[in-house]
Amino acid sequence: MDQHLATIRDEVFRRNPGEAEFHQAVTEVFESLEAVSQKHPEYAEAAILQRMCEPERQIIFRVPWTDDAGRVQINRGFRVEFNSALGPYKGGLRFHPSVYLGTVKFLGFEQIFKNSLTGMPIGGGKGGSDFDPRGKSDAEVMRFCQSFMTELYRHIGEYTDVPAGDIGVGGREIGFLFGQYKRITNRYESGVLTGKGLSWGGSLVRPEATGYGAVLFAQEMLATRNTSFEGQRVVVSGSGNVAIHAIEKAQQFGAHVVAASDSGGYIVDENGIDVPLLRQIKEVERERISEYAKRRGSKKARYVADGNVWDEKCTVALPCATQNELGASSAKKMISGGLIAVAEGANMPCTAQAVSLFQDAGVLFGPGKAANAGGVATSALEMQQNASRDSWSFAHTERRLSEIMIGIHDRCAATAEEYGVPGNYVAGANIAGFVKVADAMLAQGLI
Repeated sequence: MDQHLATIRDEVFRRNPGEAEFHQAVTEVFESLEAVSQKHPEYAEAAILQRMCEPERQIIFRVPWTDDAGRVQINRGFRVEFNSALGPYKGGLRFHPSVYLGTVKFLGFEQIFKNSLTGMPIGGGKGGSDFDPRGKSDAEVMRFCQSFMTELYRHIGEYTDVPAGDIGVGGREIGFLFGQYKRITNRYESGVLTGKGLSWGGSLVRPEATGYGAVLFAQEMLATRNTSFEGQRVVVSGSGNVAIHAIEKAQQFGAHVVAASDSGGYIVDENGIDVPLLRQIKEVERERISEYAKRRGSKKARYVADGNVWDEKCTVALPCATQNELGASSAKKMISGGLIAVAEGANMPCTAQAVSLFQDAGVLFGPGKAANAGGVATSALEMQQNASRDSWSFAHTERRLSEIMIGIHDRCAATAEEYGVPGNYVAGANIAGFVKVADAMLAQGLI
């Protein structure tokens, strides 16, 4: 990183103390931009980087609600509207005890570049709360969502900011949030939230999109080495929506997916993960993944409590759980075990040290802002259907998703080639995403 970029980065750190994930995301982008700053001095003159690292708006609010025992509970809500140069803010809501402002800023910053890469007219934003929906009744989740939306509604809209789901926010939560928005505003504004139910404005393929998209991106990377998912031994972290659909799509491409995980441990199934059983346990019953091994009825299925799923050998890894879940020690083991490709289904699940090890070893590495962009891309397709009062078939929407993911892959690869780092998808994604937003900011004046 040259001195000019390092100086800007250090000032960002000073202005945003204690936000480790945000600092990590900023550093990753800055490390890719030296050649861009040399080629485009106009960006420095207009302070594009400094402006891009400062959210246009940061909203923090109190969320009071009552539990089933009648006790008052207090949580904190966030919405960071980071950059609207390309369109209305777009990004998910995360409900998890670990959420704080730094988490939301890291996710929102990543969203700027991810949304840019899709080619869709959407800006970057993110939000959430330190509320934990796990173990709560439907009534408690509803009361929390209604209180959350009672504040959030004044900051969002189909032409302003369009939230979606993320960790802890699925169809149930989106339904409660949308119902409260409609109740307060007296408007049936379908485009204000994405991830809606199919019977009231949702899009086919949206639940599958992030997991499917990560696999589609990985398939394109593998093709550059004249190979594919066929016969690959695949390990997936997580067992939520993204992980389940990544497993499903990888199996459709002929992969042998043998492992998945949750916060308690992981399962290994040498016969291949039974997706319907996993879905029943995790999505319908909301049980722990340990139940899978009990019900599978095979000696080849086992559960490892408190284990690290990355201890399992694989040729393709799809980290789909959470940020910084895969570190340097795991990366070294995976490389020595024959790993050839990694595609991030989650946001920044690999530490910076792990990414460097993968790249130095020649492992194909698809960063989250590119590989998991299928979710937000299909959210934008949902917005398009809402705006035209239309509903597309599964086949049509999946075809559009495939076109978008192939386009993202090719854009990243071509940009990396143009800037002298062929095969470096991290640099390609960062540069391609940045340049599009930077040019829009220049065109729109001092905003």
